[in-house]
Amino acid sequence: MFKNHDRTFMDARKPGLPAPHLLIVEDEANIRELVRCQLASEGYDCVVVGDGHNALEILNRQPFDVIVLDLMLPGKDGLTLCREVRSRGRNRDVPILMLTARHQERDKLAGFSQGADDYLTKPFSMKELSARVAALTRRTRRSTSDPLAAARPIAIRGLRLDPARRTLMVRGTDTTVTPHEFRLLYRLASNPGEVFTRERLLSEIWQGEAFVTGRSIDTLVRRLRMKIERDPAEPTCILTVWGDGYKFADD
Repeated sequence: MFKNHDRTFMDARKPGLPAPHLLIVEDEANIRELVRCQLASEGYDCVVVGDGHNALEILNRQPFDVIVLDLMLPGKDGLTLCREVRSRGRNRDVPILMLTARHQERDKLAGFSQGADDYLTKPFSMKELSARVAALTRRTRRSTSDPLAAARPIAIRGLRLDPARRTLMVRGTDTTVTPHEFRLLYRLASNPGEVFTRERLLSEIWQGEAFVTGRSIDTLVRRLRMKIERDPAEPTCILTVWGDGYKFADD
């Protein structure tokens, strides 16, 4: 199931900080144990579970820094669990790394549409798994001092964004968004008319994380349009500036 068992030289432990708390949701016992051993050896505090129902119970009881989630699970599949985590509870903003044997783009987009932050297809190397989990962990720890939390709420074109609460209302209806979706939408909506290149958005939204490209921005925009536009095929909020990037429409 894995390409190899490379050890990385990353260590999740930082002076003065507790070990990052991970939930690993994987129904295949051998894979679950390999992933747990690899990440535990790097300083992560790992909780493992083999099905979606038990995972949701655990997520409702305790907070995590990262969730490693298999797509194919008994009882409650990974897409359903991802959607439910994003809709409520203390872990609604926690980064989710989705694992799956499905390689087609539509399968990846399905995971992203339900709130996954990253996607790793099987077979994968332990080195790549560790690198992706480390990147998501850094994001979680940066968010504790995130200046966006002190930013002002804004209301524009039927949308209301509250950075302190990370909430979005679309024409009076609460709408679930991932942390990356919220950050991108807030950046555009708080600067209507200003054109943002993909490279600038990558730098500001992902803040130097690996494994992202300009297509990551396109995917976020596509997901946001599905949530905020009356007709995603004819957007009136997030506009494409051909050859440059994106902008939010002038109010």
